[in-house]
Amino acid sequence: MTLQTPQPPPSALRAVLAALTSDAALRQSGAAPLRSPTGPLLPAHPLAVHQLPPGVGTPRALAAAPRTGWRFLIKHGGEVVAAAEVVKAVEGHTFSHFAAGPYLDSTVQALTQAWQLTHPLRAPYQARLLSIPGQYATALWLHSTDAATPGDDLLIPLAPAPLGMTAHRAYPAAELLALLTRPRAVATAPLAAVPAF
Repeated sequence: MTLQTPQPPPSALRAVLAALTSDAALRQSGAAPLRSPTGPLLPAHPLAVHQLPPGVGTPRALAAAPRTGWRFLIKHGGEVVAAAEVVKAVEGHTFSHFAAGPYLDSTVQALTQAWQLTHPLRAPYQARLLSIPGQYATALWLHSTDAATPGDDLLIPLAPAPLGMTAHRAYPAAELLALLTRPRAVATAPLAAVPAF
């Protein structure tokens, strides 16, 4: 099966295209590579962004993770130079921000991994991004559209990944979500061991 990448709503693409010609948007720090292009800037690889609610780590919570917007990779001459994110608004979508840094190359690498992983499988997978605010992490979410439970989904943490997760390792969703609940217990242990003065 090939990896499915759903088409974003027209309002999401319009918001990105408008931002690419907006002086105010291009003044953002993440937009530095976009300010003096020598050719066209093209939005590509749109991915729906879902946000995992804080304090949860179950496949059921993953299934309920709301879609908050879309992220586009911005290409210049075939090279990814930035990302643009749009968020849901009352009427369609509105531009949020441009981003640069290690997540760009990591997203491209994870998409390549995803194609390689899903090609030999029978079940179709849909590529999404999962934001995990409590861990300051983002993962490429391969949602199995035929699976009975979201535990059959795969998650590929993007680099840099937080402690306890390996970037670019494809985790079964249930395994990675279980890891999300561990740091809290670890973080509280040293406090109990500190002697009182």
